[in-house]
Amino acid sequence: MFANIEEARKFFSGDRFATGNGITLEELDETRSVASLALADGHRNAIGGVMGGAIFTLADFAFAALVNDASRATVAQQVSINYLNPPKGEKLVATAQYVKDGRSSCVVRIEIVDGCSRPVATATALGFKIAKKA
Repeated sequence: MFANIEEARKFFSGDRFATGNGITLEELDETRSVASLALADGHRNAIGGVMGGAIFTLADFAFAALVNDASRATVAQQVSINYLNPPKGEKLVATAQYVKDGRSSCVVRIEIVDGCSRPVATATALGFKIAKKA
C-alpha cells in the first residue's frame, strides 16, 4: 500500500493515457479508490454524448489504483461494463471497491456517477495478480 495519496498520485502519473485524458486520483485506501474526470470537448462522441471509452477508461483507472501498489502488479483479466444513463454535468466520479481480494486474483466493482450524482455506469473487473515487485 502507498504511504499516502501523494505517493499514489506520483506512481499513477505513469498511467499517461488516463492522466493525459484528465483523470485524477481523488482517494485511495486498502479497500476503495475514487477517481474523477472533468469532462471536456475531447471526451465527446459524434452526437455530443460522452464517449463510452472515456467512461471505461475512468473505471479502469479506478480499478488499477485500487489493485496495484508499490509491491504487487495486478492486471485486468476481464471487465464487464454496463452503461446506465448519459452523463449530466461537467464531471464523472468512479468508486472502486473490492468484492473479493484473494491470493492470486480479485474481483472489483466500480460505480460511475455524474456531477449530479446520477448513476452513469457500473463495471465488474476480475484482476490477476501477476508478480511481486522487488
